[in-house]
Amino acid sequence: MATKEERLSFLEEMGDVRRIKQPNRADVQTSRTLTPGHIERQRAAVDKPARDANPLTAADVEPLKAHDVLAYQRPGIQHGVYRKLRLGQYQIEARLDLHRMTVDEARREVFSFVNECVTYGIRSVLILHGKGERNPDGIAQLKSYLAKWLTELESVMAFHSAQKHHGGTGAVYVMLRKSEKDKQKNRELHGFK
Repeated sequence: MATKEERLSFLEEMGDVRRIKQPNRADVQTSRTLTPGHIERQRAAVDKPARDANPLTAADVEPLKAHDVLAYQRPGIQHGVYRKLRLGQYQIEARLDLHRMTVDEARREVFSFVNECVTYGIRSVLILHGKGERNPDGIAQLKSYLAKWLTELESVMAFHSAQKHHGGTGAVYVMLRKSEKDKQKNRELHGFK
């Protein structure tokens, strides 16, 4: 606590200080006039809808039922590798759960997930899509779209419905292409050019 002398000394020093009468604030109101550049950007935004960089089909696909098995392999995938994937013998390095998503949300998530996995060198993933057993028409909508989307992604080498303990026909094992970095590591490791 300050002594009486210190308080008096402080008040003496502050004796000629006066309160500022105008507020100490900048005027930040935006201009109401539109510049030609602003008008052109508005026109371009209305005339040209944003281009969707996601190549996955947004149109209707072949409907699948709850217990239909998903199976696909690109040419060149060895039979033993595909068999091991089908039996769930590869370690699952990442998972994506599509339950309770709309088709559009799932479309964005699948595209993003696969690209991210390839970027980080993840090869074996599990995607949970559900069986759609509660749907009145018996159509597994997300499953139907996912089956189409996975074939459209060049990074997907093979996929197969999961084993029962991983979700059965409500999930799918997916094998992804090696990243260029991983391919180069293998070349260096095994002496290939």
